[in-house]
Parts: sequence; structure tokens; C-alpha cells
Amino acid sequence: KLYLPQAYPSMHSYCVHVMHRTEEVADKLIRVARTAYKFPAIFPALAEGRLRQAAVIVLASKLTPANPGELIAAATHQSKSEIARLLAQRFPRPDIAAQVTPMSARNEQPSPGTVEDYTGQFALEQVAPRTKVMPLAPERFGLQFTIDQATYDKLKYAQGLASHSIPAGDLPRLFDQALDTLIHKLERRKFAATTRPRVSARRSKHPSAGRKHVPAQVKRAVWERDGGQCTFVSETGHRCAARSLLEYDHADPVALGGETCVARMRLRCRAHNQYTAECEFGADFMKRKRDLAREAAAQRRSQAAEARAAAEAKARAANPEWDVVPWLRRLGFRAEETRRAAEYCETLLDASLEERVRAALAFLGWNATHRGRRTSNDSGPRANGRISSPVVGPRPGAAGSPSPIPIQITQGP
Repeated sequence: KLYLPQAYPSMHSYCVHVMHRTEEVADKLIRVARTAYKFPAIFPALAEGRLRQAAVIVLASKLTPANPGELIAAATHQSKSEIARLLAQRFPRPDIAAQVTPMSARNEQPSPGTVEDYTGQFALEQVAPRTKVMPLAPERFGLQFTIDQATYDKLKYAQGLASHSIPAGDLPRLFDQALDTLIHKLERRKFAATTRPRVSARRSKHPSAGRKHVPAQVKRAVWERDGGQCTFVSETGHRCAARSLLEYDHADPVALGGETCVARMRLRCRAHNQYTAECEFGADFMKRKRDLAREAAAQRRSQAAEARAAAEAKARAANPEWDVVPWLRRLGFRAEETRRAAEYCETLLDASLEERVRAALAFLGWNATHRGRRTSNDSGPRANGRISSPVVGPRPGAAGSPSPIPIQITQGP
């Protein structure tokens, strides 16, 4: 982590801004370095030119503590395709299942993503581009990303709500207003931004807890003073440019009597906050503290999961006829699907069992043509009830489909 004293929040940032590498090359260098750090025999092979960085990336997934010398020797002065064939001989994989994938019209032309690449992997279609911001002109940028159906529905709904002031096709303006609303909400959450600040009356009975608590007025003042940017500065005068994962840091550690005031508080990115603490208390001490914190968090998550499971079991025991899980299981749904549907149905407190099952099937996007038919004589978790065979039909909400699903639940004596 020698990039931290140089006021860079990550190795990637150091490679880009100090070593002047592209982001893709920086990612590649970091992957190679991590692999070589785990298998030190790679370092002399790289230094002597016996291996290239691309070869290390190809070998990385097959290296183990028992075989680095053997694989490095076999890959010496070999190209990526030759190394791929070497690995295929030593680590054979099953054949790729025959598959026909429909392609959109814009992907009908051959592209690098539709043929075998140098690593021996096959891609049935070109991978969608990642989210990126592209500079187009002075103060003009292009933004490209992919959204799912739920986000698309939200977009259409927002366009309808704003249709009196923003034309439906003016997505940049709608996006700008959405960001204004999001920024306002996040600023209130992050440092209690407000147009009518007031002095907080909160006081803690425990002295240490009082010093750790950062009042809202202190957060606002520190954020405005530091400009929402990490304040760590290297010996050469370079200031860390990180604006994400910022934390409020005490210039004088709380454990040593530091006070929470504007003059002695500062913004630090998470990396430099941890680095400063290691400089104050030692790397081993901070590692033990982080390990203890992770263990405590894991224990809290485990206890919360146990409490939820106990509450669910108690609710089912108190009202067994309310549970939709046995009915969904008899219809052939997997355990994970039934769990998600049951969580969804917990909000339908006043609904009958039949209404809850209908809602669960609609939530899961159920289509009876994709499920095995179950009859009322099938054995299942219910001994005092039966469920009739569902009528095969389209998924609820599909074009031309009847509404709702024709299914009948009958309670036994």
C-alpha cells in the first residue's frame, strides 16, 4: 500500500495518475501483481522475459501452491493461444452444450464476441458494454447504460408525472432533475444539509460515546470547508482526490482524548482514514480491531437471522393455514422461490389464503406450461387440505392472458 503515503486512495488511481497507464492496463497490472505476490516464482520469469503479463493472466486460474514451477516452465516463451491449448490438455473441461441463442438485428454482423478468443473461451453473443460516461464536446458528455424492466417502469411513470413541465423525449432534463432530488436526499443523510440549521441538543451520558458522536452542525461545517473531498496530503503536497467513501475523522484520536469540533475534524477517504489510524496505533493493532469488528458484525447478522426464523416459525405455528409455502412447493416451485414469495405475501395481512396464493403466483411470474401438473391426489405437506390441478395458461399480465389465474384451493375438514 505504498500508494497511500503518496495521497492516492487506491493502486488503480496511482497507476492511472502517476504511472500514466490507461484504466484497462492498470487493471491488468494489478491482476498480474496480485498473482505474482501469491506465487513469487512469477517475478523472475517476468523480469527475465520468460513470461509476459498476458500469459500470467491466462495461467492465474490454474495456479496452485503445488504447480507454479511446472506451469511457468511449460508456458515459457509461449503465446496466449499456445498457453490456452496447454491448459486445455492439462485441465480438460466438458464440451460446451449445444445452444442456439436469438440475436438482435444489430448483432447479426460478425463481431469479436461471437468467435473463439485466444483463451479458448466461447461467447455466444457480444457482452453488453458497461456503464460509461464519454466526453463528446466541451461541457458535453454521453451517458450509456442498461436498465431492467422495473427501472424502465419507473422511468415511464416519472415521465408521466413530469409531463406538464418536461417533454417525454427530454431524458437529459428528467435525469438532471432526478439527480437534484437524489443529491438533496443524500446530503441530508450524509451531513444533515438544511436551509434552517439549529444547534443539536443531543447529549450522551457516556463520555467516550459523546466524543465519537459528530453533531449535524459539525458535519455541515466540515463538509463545506473540505469541499466534499479527502484532505490527506502527501509530503510532496499532493492532495488525495477521492470523493467517495468519505468518513469524518478526528485529527486527535478519540482514544487519546480528541474532541469533536469543527477545528479538529476532517474528511478522509476510508483508505486514508485506516492508514492514519495504522500510523497512530500500529498496523497489527488495527488489524486485530478490524477482525473483531467483522466477527461482531457476523454474529449480529447470525442473531438477526435466527430471530427472523424464530418469528416466522412462531407465526406459522400460530396460524398454519396462513402459510403459502406448502401450496407453492406442491406446485413445483423451488425453496428459494417459495421463500421470496412468502416474504412478499407477509404484507397481505387481510387477504385470504387463496388471495395470498394468487398473489404469490403473480409475484413469481408463474406460467403453468413451465411446471409439472400436480393433481389433488399428490402427497404433500398438507394432510388436511387439497389443491386442485391448475389450469394451464399464460402468465398473469401477459398479452391476451385471462385474469386472474384460474386456481382453486379447498380446505379439508
